[in-house]
Amino acid sequence: MNHPSVSIVIPAYNESARITPLLSELKDPDIEFIFVCDGTDNTDDIIEEYKKNHPDLIIRCLTFPHRLGKGGGVQAGFAVAMAPLVGFMDADNSTPIAELIRLSRLIRDHDGAIGSRHLPGQVLLRKQPLFRRIQSRIFNTIIRVMFGLSFYDTQCGAKVFRKEALDAVLPDLHATGFEFDVELIWRLTKKGYSLIEVPVIWNDTQDSRLRFADTVSMLITLLRIRTKTLS
Repeated sequence: MNHPSVSIVIPAYNESARITPLLSELKDPDIEFIFVCDGTDNTDDIIEEYKKNHPDLIIRCLTFPHRLGKGGGVQAGFAVAMAPLVGFMDADNSTPIAELIRLSRLIRDHDGAIGSRHLPGQVLLRKQPLFRRIQSRIFNTIIRVMFGLSFYDTQCGAKVFRKEALDAVLPDLHATGFEFDVELIWRLTKKGYSLIEVPVIWNDTQDSRLRFADTVSMLITLLRIRTKTLS
């Protein structure tokens, strides 16, 4: 297997209905694509079939018999990534793979690049429903205050980091759900790693797995993590 320049982790929980369009976007033989399947459908079979028919690509499919959560799945992918730069994205392809590649090229004087839907220069091909946008802005405002972060969009599914920076903070991580992104960014900044926020192309798939109850659960988990570090 060739040594890739970038590893991209893609959590794929019960994604059989929408994984094929994403697979068709896999083109670069210099990138390692790591899918993490922890659901109950045949997502892993679809990925393995695509892998068999495209031997020129570096595709790995990790399968787990139990639910890991979004954050748990990403961490499982991080653990086996081979490239010096490691990113992750959503399986719905709301942020195209090309944007992950662009972010990886921006990591020069920084340790990571995170995509943003809220910075000038972003391209929103299809916006989220109004309620979701309001919910997202409120969530980010709370997070900025709670953790002292300067970033405007912690939840955009497009992030790339130096592997050495990830390895330094992974043992400290507790979050395994959708709140994982916030804790990861916070742990990296606490250790002095430099992150840049970059506007990206983004397209709402109108099939988000995130519900209002999940947002509440995220805030509760993050509050516990933050409170624990203060005690």
